[in-house]
Amino acid sequence: MKSKTFKFQKKPIVVEAYQTDVEITIDTLEGRMIASPGDWIITGVHGEKYPCKPDIFEKTYEIVN
Repeated sequence: MKSKTFKFQKKPIVVEAYQTDVEITIDTLEGRMIASPGDWIITGVHGEKYPCKPDIFEKTYEIVN
């Protein structure tokens, strides 16, 4: 039996982020991750931190005025 498929769009949320210029280790919800120079370090809505590669960040986020 196949269930009906629906389309969804992510809810717009505002996050804080900064771009690192050095390699750093970040404790994330999934464990420790290495962020490379140029990666964005995002702080999520619950205070969690995680790295994001610049190309993915650019496609996913835009600056808020």
